[in-house]
Amino acid sequence: MCDWRIWVRHYIPIVPIFRVAAMRAIPAIMAIRSSWWGCCTWKRFGAGGTMRDIIFVSLEDWDEVWRRNQFLCAGLLERFPGMQILFVGKSRDFSHALRKLNFGSFKRKPFVRMEDHPGLSVLNPLKLFPNSLPSGRRWNQNSLVRQVRCAASELSIRDPILWINDHAAGHLAGQLGERAVVYDITDDWTQMPSIGVRERAQIVMEDRKLCQSADLVVVCSKALEASRTPRSRRLERVPNGVNASHYRSCVLENPMDAPAQTRTVHGESVLGYLGTLHRDRLDLELVAAMARRCPRWRVVLCGPDYLRTEDKALFAGLSNIEVRAAVPYKEVPSVLAGFDVCIVPHHCNGFTESLNPIKLWEYLACGKPIASTPVAGFLDYPHLVYLGNGVDGFVDACFKALTEGADLMGRRVREAEAHSWEARVDQLTEIFRQQGWLGRCSYRGGHLERPLNVDNITAQSVLGEVCHG
Repeated sequence: MCDWRIWVRHYIPIVPIFRVAAMRAIPAIMAIRSSWWGCCTWKRFGAGGTMRDIIFVSLEDWDEVWRRNQFLCAGLLERFPGMQILFVGKSRDFSHALRKLNFGSFKRKPFVRMEDHPGLSVLNPLKLFPNSLPSGRRWNQNSLVRQVRCAASELSIRDPILWINDHAAGHLAGQLGERAVVYDITDDWTQMPSIGVRERAQIVMEDRKLCQSADLVVVCSKALEASRTPRSRRLERVPNGVNASHYRSCVLENPMDAPAQTRTVHGESVLGYLGTLHRDRLDLELVAAMARRCPRWRVVLCGPDYLRTEDKALFAGLSNIEVRAAVPYKEVPSVLAGFDVCIVPHHCNGFTESLNPIKLWEYLACGKPIASTPVAGFLDYPHLVYLGNGVDGFVDACFKALTEGADLMGRRVREAEAHSWEARVDQLTEIFRQQGWLGRCSYRGGHLERPLNVDNITAQSVLGEVCHG
């Protein structure tokens, strides 16, 4: 009879070897399955004009504050009712929650099928360790792969398009049996002023790898198009848009119908900003100087609040500045209706130059006067936007906006109507058709147009470039 202790001593050490071999074999197995599925199941994506399922890895959550990702996903689901989208939102970060003693993100369900959007499921994966630890980063990456695979299996998603909006999620490519990889860049995070050198090097490395390896790179702005085209195999610019009909209620016959927090009070003029509240975007010194110079103006800042305590200290003693919470999409028109002027007091830097602000199209759709610093997007419409740089220039632009006639309102609305989200979905659908991802599916072996070596791109190799400009 065999002693069980001998069996344990001789065979248990072999288990890790098989585990490592199996993990190395998984990408090859998934690639073979992807090619087989692409050849053999074309009817699923065929002549009826259907669309492949999508695994969409987002930088933001699916919540009431709608951004580009929600508009595009909702538009595709409406266009192709038979498809499924697995939307991977922000991770539920255990280490961060432990440091802050705030476990609010763990109260929501990690995986939800959205009843109001048939075909949409949302996953908020668990993240255990800080990414600042190399071993923790590897654990988190492997855990994310497993969680996304599990959710995709639950939805019977096979051979999807992997759509990556989060530059840190490039390690998912090749791990999910995807037909193709789309890298969607909405902001140039490599240009953020507030990040450190090492973090910038990490972002540059991740961004470069994805640009070189993705089947398609999608950008929203001209600056991103110029900077990413040289390193991408195929790049398309798909700007942001607007559902202009959503904003028809902005022109109120009775101004008292506007929300109380944005309504003109005691002869004050309300200058409002709608967007992310972050020092890298907002010129807080400019906002404070404007409020100090024009005390009869009430400045209302609405949006997801990432301002630090020291940032808000700049507004100390300025009772005419109000910082408000993020506005759900369905309430945006009523909030904009309470503004006398829609303002954009943004910094003029490399980061803001990379943007194509959704607020541009929302402001135009509501027809209200617009005053902005000379930043990307708004610079393209000097006939519809009052531009001014510095405190004197921006205050002057606001005065002009407050005193304009009513003739520009209709022109702004018509311009917004020409940039609908429906048109953006049309553009993406045509791009997917050209790529062979729409309609009959045909596998294209060896689809890389030129040999690429992204494995030798490391944070250390990029660090020198970042340090030296």
